Amino acid sequence: MSESIRRVSPETMPQSTQDIPPRVRQLSWSARLTRNPEWFTAALIVVTCIVVGTLNPRFFQFATVFDLLHSATTVSLFALGTLVVLASGGIDVSFTAIAAFTMYSITKAVFAWWPDAPFVLILLTGALGGVLLGIVNGILVHRLKAPSLIVTIGTQYLYRGLLLTFVGTQFFMNIPHSMDTFGRLPLFFYHTSDGLRAVLPVSVIALVIAAVVTWWLLNRTMMGRGVYAMGGSLPIAERLGYNLRAIHLFVFGYTGMLAGVAGILHVSTNRLANPFDLVGTELDVIAAVILGGARITGGTGTVVGTLLGVVLVTLINSVLILVGVPSTWQKVIIGAFILVAGTLFALGRRG
Repeated sequence: MSESIRRVSPETMPQSTQDIPPRVRQLSWSARLTRNPEWFTAALIVVTCIVVGTLNPRFFQFATVFDLLHSATTVSLFALGTLVVLASGGIDVSFTAIAAFTMYSITKAVFAWWPDAPFVLILLTGALGGVLLGIVNGILVHRLKAPSLIVTIGTQYLYRGLLLTFVGTQFFMNIPHSMDTFGRLPLFFYHTSDGLRAVLPVSVIALVIAAVVTWWLLNRTMMGRGVYAMGGSLPIAERLGYNLRAIHLFVFGYTGMLAGVAGILHVSTNRLANPFDLVGTELDVIAAVILGGARITGGTGTVVGTLLGVVLVTLINSVLILVGVPSTWQKVIIGAFILVAGTLFALGRRG
């Protein structure tokens, strides 16, 4: 055997590629935050609660939680619908107009023609009316190939104009009996040390059901995968075989349904139908969804993050007044939180 052939001992043999452990690149904190943006929102909630609770110790009681849930129910239903639209790459600003149209027109019609109608039927009617108005948005967006923001701005003015011109403009306090009974029905209550009655409204059940259904639709169905795929890239979603028309109708119809339900619940809990109610809450709702981690460009967003965003916005709007923060600063604080969150998420994507 030639001397040029050297014997290689097992100790000097090179390791096989299978024996070499792969080097896993550690994600930076900003990248981890981008993958789980809910943690940032949760941290802001904790900080806000600590600050408010330190300045006003009465904040840490169940009555505060009940008040927050009462205030956040309508906004949460709006936010869950907005999450679905944002995840698909669109944006909808007509949901408050849909809610106002359905809640006011249905309340007046039911009280005039069938004041003893069961609440379940009224709620289903509101949901159906919201679906129909939402589907109009979906058809227009798909047919016109126009930005959904432009389309929903137009339908927002259209629905509100129809309401104020043909349905009515006065406060309506004579709501159907079943709606009044539902609004007074507590899920749980107790008496505080001050002798006040803290009530958890039964409408919270509707919020829990809507959150579970939205999570299931987005994470366990083909339609949900199509929503995220279309939000990620419209041409790729089309090449993958997703029915874009069906997705457009679904996301706007589902948003309209939640808006209709929110409108009926809003009238029931407040025992007042006001055609000017809910106007101007669109930005708070969109801010809550963005603070929850959804990107305005689509393809992302979670139900948990959205609900945390609603909690944060509700805290700022409802609780800061307890510690002497003027109401004019509420929007400033929300805007600052959005800017900080957007900066951190952008840095994470670059990393």
